[in-house]
Amino acid sequence: MNLLSPNCRGLGNPDALGGLRNLLRREAPSLVFLCETKLSGSEMRNVRACLDDYDGMEVDSVGRAGGLAFLWRKEINCSLRLASVHHMDFEIHTKGSQWRVTGFYGWPAVAERYLSWDLLRLLSSQSSDPWVCIGDFNEILFANEMKGGHRAQWHMRNLREAIDDCELRDMSFEGYDFTYDNGQEEEANRQSRLDRVLCNEAWLELFPRARLTHLGWEWSDHIPIKLTID
Repeated sequence: MNLLSPNCRGLGNPDALGGLRNLLRREAPSLVFLCETKLSGSEMRNVRACLDDYDGMEVDSVGRAGGLAFLWRKEINCSLRLASVHHMDFEIHTKGSQWRVTGFYGWPAVAERYLSWDLLRLLSSQSSDPWVCIGDFNEILFANEMKGGHRAQWHMRNLREAIDDCELRDMSFEGYDFTYDNGQEEEANRQSRLDRVLCNEAWLELFPRARLTHLGWEWSDHIPIKLTID
């Protein structure tokens, strides 16, 4: 089983939809969290109709900003706990075990970033089940997770403190160091590791061989990340 999380940066054009379909065919994920679909729920359902073998749920974009979707293969026992414009929280039942997965999309605006960490703490308080959280957190943990530019220490510290408060671990990864590229040239180029996986000890005990991979660049300015669970 594996879980795929691409930040789509919009699925309203044929190139993006074709890129997503090719990615799903190649990686054959069991679970998929999509953020920044920039689609209404009905538009995303039309997209999902083009994808073979997946059930799913959607969260509307706000205008043409945001938009989330969570997809799962039809044989997966997946039930929604709660969703908002910044997260989708599910229970998964597999091989006699129950665990929790949250697709997370952090607030893009710096002034609202604290709301991301409040949400993470709230989600943590709701269950002691094995839990994994994947997505675009729109923040880095340490200065070495950014190439070009400067990040204030307190922004990074706020995320680290939230992770500690929730007793989560940031999973190590294989692949390219950064998951976002602003597409600019030379001195104006900025790259950072915004997409990540957090999990608690109970989840790691359930899936001790889980590993995270940063895949190659696709159609978006974010690279997809893949969590191989077993």
